[in-house]
Amino acid sequence: MSISLAIVLLLVLAAEFANGWTDAPNAIATVVSTRILSLYAAVVMAAFMNILGERLKPIETEDEFSKVCLKLNPEEQALFNCFIRTRSR
Repeated sequence: MSISLAIVLLLVLAAEFANGWTDAPNAIATVVSTRILSLYAAVVMAAFMNILGERLKPIETEDEFSKVCLKLNPEEQALFNCFIRTRSR
């Protein structure tokens, strides 16, 4: 595996972490500040939807992406899929 691929994967994982870190609080703050939902209802709904979204997302999407879009060799593809599956579980 090339060092540039490893750096890019780490940067992508860091960006995904930062995005996920701010996504749910922004969604919760919006519905609570507009008084559409109570804080408790908003947190429960956000948690439920996040879990549901992860469970409904097909793993095959990640496999196909790593094969077609990235054109990785088998070793790099296995590493990529390992990173993605670890992140999504």
